[in-house]
Amino acid sequence: MAQSKPYSRLNVSDRLFDIGNVLFMIVVLIVTLYPFLHVLALSFNDSVDTVRGGITIFPREFTLENYKVILTKDSLLTAFVVSVSRTVVGTILGLIACSMVAYTLSRRDFQARKLVSVILLLTLYVSGGLIPVFLLFRDLGLLNTFWVYVLPGMVGAFYVFVIRSFMDNLPHELQESAKLDGANDFGIYARIILPLCKPVLATIALFLAVGQWNSWFDTYLYNGSSPHLTTLQFELVKILQSTQTSIEQARFNNVAQQAQFVSPDSIKMAITIVTIVPILLVYPFLQRYFVKGLTLGAVKS
Repeated sequence: MAQSKPYSRLNVSDRLFDIGNVLFMIVVLIVTLYPFLHVLALSFNDSVDTVRGGITIFPREFTLENYKVILTKDSLLTAFVVSVSRTVVGTILGLIACSMVAYTLSRRDFQARKLVSVILLLTLYVSGGLIPVFLLFRDLGLLNTFWVYVLPGMVGAFYVFVIRSFMDNLPHELQESAKLDGANDFGIYARIILPLCKPVLATIALFLAVGQWNSWFDTYLYNGSSPHLTTLQFELVKILQSTQTSIEQARFNNVAQQAQFVSPDSIKMAITIVTIVPILLVYPFLQRYFVKGLTLGAVKS
């Protein structure tokens, strides 16, 4: 195994490379962190002072008023429970469905694997359109139900192909050995294949969770008339729209006192922080699998 040289034995070119590499990573770190810190500072800054501009990474006039406007809504607790539920249920069911389809397509004895793969591939380029999809969900009885968040997105073609590519790289002899030991197809899938696919499953789980957590347009289309089924993101969008409307009305009526209370920019930044914090808490637990799972799953031998 190759060992790195002590720093005192490095020549001039190696040291210059290390210094340049460190400086480059510092620049990348600043470019990455600055937008997040800027948004965080604006969310904690007084709305009237925010309109003046010039906020960098620290709030000039600290306040929690922007978060009070968002978090004091009675509907947000129910919406938060719905968002967490759809994220957890949608991720688990989506992961099971995609991995089962991927395992089936990775089986060399599955004669229709090319036909099914082509059908899945077409879904990446061809969509049924908004109105046909809405009519389909209505005929299936999914409107105004929780399952409209979960069932339509259980099998994603891109996720299936990534998982299948990862499974194709596993030694086929493992399945043959398991069969000789008496394992059936489901036992091979559950006890042999899935434990070896932890990196790619963790990566796909992160994709599914982020997609479910950030989604709000399907709530507007399918469950907008059911207050007990609306998601957190949908309620936050409603708050943002009502804030913008009230500010425009205040300006139209020249009611300066209302305009000084909150501004749409402050609400936007507070909403951004509220929506990204749960994902930021989940990401560190899956980060170690992220690169390995995506690269091994994306490259087919």
